[in-house]
Amino acid sequence: MSIRATLIDLDGTLVDSIPDLAQAANAMRIKLGLPQLHQELIAQFVGKGIDNLVRRAMTGGDDTATISDDAFTVAREHFIDAYHQVNGDKATVFEGVIDGLKAMKAAGIRLAVVTNKPTVFTEQLLIQTGLRSFFDAVVSGDTCPTRKPDAGPVLHACSLLQVAPADCVFIGDSINDAQAAQAAGMPVLIVPYGYNEGNSVQNLKVNDIVETIAEAAQWIERHNASASQPDLDLLT
Repeated sequence: MSIRATLIDLDGTLVDSIPDLAQAANAMRIKLGLPQLHQELIAQFVGKGIDNLVRRAMTGGDDTATISDDAFTVAREHFIDAYHQVNGDKATVFEGVIDGLKAMKAAGIRLAVVTNKPTVFTEQLLIQTGLRSFFDAVVSGDTCPTRKPDAGPVLHACSLLQVAPADCVFIGDSINDAQAAQAAGMPVLIVPYGYNEGNSVQNLKVNDIVETIAEAAQWIERHNASASQPDLDLLT
């Protein structure tokens, strides 16, 4: 089957948003009377949505620590306030993204973002980085009842694009992306430069690892060219 649509993760795949997320997380910690954390450590907390980021940033990554609901609510409000002020300020588009998106659009591929980031921050970041106009649909962390690694947001994006999951490919940077796409029944391409909660992507069971979004566009082009070739066995 030919690929008619591409679904793409945002943070760590299209955009390096860690500088802004780290600044907001550390602003939150300062409000809570806690010392700042290194940006590299905060990067390991990204991927499962803001609630997960806030909880892990509160404890410095200690998953055994207990946090009261009231303390979490206060911390989350501090983070949200801080992130509203800095979202997109220092974020940068990864190399190869613009070329890759242009190539896919030129090939008639429909595009959607599927992210665990809340809508208000997703739209702001896409607009500020100049990427919003490339996408036919955007599914954020609060669009559906569930988030990645659940298949729900991926399937919702397919519905918005009016394309069957089997005719799509997902491009991401983490196990959350891989599991969500595979649960939805579509192939997965992974970029190696993203976050993946600090773990290597080399051991992920995906269809391929591509160095850039531009390389992903080439992968799709090759796939579609192969899919369009006649089956010689049927012609003999």
